[in-house]
Amino acid sequence: MSGHSKWATTKHKKAVIDAKRGKLFAKLIKNIEVAARTGGGDPEGNPTLYDAIQKARKSSVPLDNIERARKRGSGEEAGGAEWQTIMYEATRPAAWRCSWSA
Repeated sequence: MSGHSKWATTKHKKAVIDAKRGKLFAKLIKNIEVAARTGGGDPEGNPTLYDAIQKARKSSVPLDNIERARKRGSGEEAGGAEWQTIMYEATRPAAWRCSWSA
């Protein structure tokens, strides 16, 4: 049985589905932004961006969101993130050894 209120059960199920969908949309939009940032904002000249847009459309991301993400990533719209590649190098002391006795 559904309990006292069938709407309460429906509301909780819908909240779980909406949370998963929102997480997927955020991931797809970030992929579009990164692809536009690295290869340019034109989907015809940037195959990575084209694939990211197709995946987003297949998952029913609204076209307005896709277009805003593409513009943000390519820098056409203010508020785009500044992406930089940073590489760290770390070393450990050569005298430090871990010996296990069996």
